[in-house]
Amino acid sequence: MIQGGIELNSRLFIGTGKYPTNKMIPDVVNASKAQVVTVALRRIDFNSKNENILNFIPKSCTLLPNTSGAKNAQEAIRIAHIAKAAGCGNLIKIEVISDKKYLLPDNFETIKATEILVKEGFIVLPYMSPDLMCAKHLRDVGAAAIMPLGAPIGTNKGLMTKELIKILINEIDLPIIVDAGIGRPSDAAEAMELGAAAVLLNTAIATAGDPILMGEAFGLAVEAGRKAYLSGAGAIKMYAQASSPLTGILGDL
Repeated sequence: MIQGGIELNSRLFIGTGKYPTNKMIPDVVNASKAQVVTVALRRIDFNSKNENILNFIPKSCTLLPNTSGAKNAQEAIRIAHIAKAAGCGNLIKIEVISDKKYLLPDNFETIKATEILVKEGFIVLPYMSPDLMCAKHLRDVGAAAIMPLGAPIGTNKGLMTKELIKILINEIDLPIIVDAGIGRPSDAAEAMELGAAAVLLNTAIATAGDPILMGEAFGLAVEAGRKAYLSGAGAIKMYAQASSPLTGILGDL
């Protein structure tokens, strides 16, 4: 799998918020085998070695800064510029959220920010509410992938938007990375079985009783779901069909 010109073996992306301690992050990364780690620029304190979350992200990981906190395209663009100036590279996850109650992304402002940043040379992964027309606009302005939400951020509700995600996977010729709301490893496996290129999650791991073990579980689930998708699952049928013939040996007794 290629994202931003980087070859990845893992299709699990993880976030860095809500952990009991940042010191746990390297162990979660190792257990989950995740290679892409996202971090909100507003949570980075470049002047503090102890509080700078970047110090806890393994150097082997691809850093995916995000524009969390941006309420419009202008703010998202500014945050992306700050991230690049700080040495975080030109890979950026665009989050534009003006809704304070449900934290749903503003697709219109996201498209505006994506178009401008792509023209400036950024590799843009936009987080969006799953809508086919908006996904097409994001594709047309140069998004490197589409990141539809599975459910509102932090809810652990799973794939509430499953049918809409399936439409994007079928109709958009870009990697579809399911982001937000995934609460259980089974949710991640289901997303991968649909044909998603990857999943990104944070809360489900960070708030688990044992985040390290949960990280491992999600890593295995994503791998299993991908293999299931590639294997070509059998058709779902309306009526029962015996696995073994009902005639033959028993009929001869």
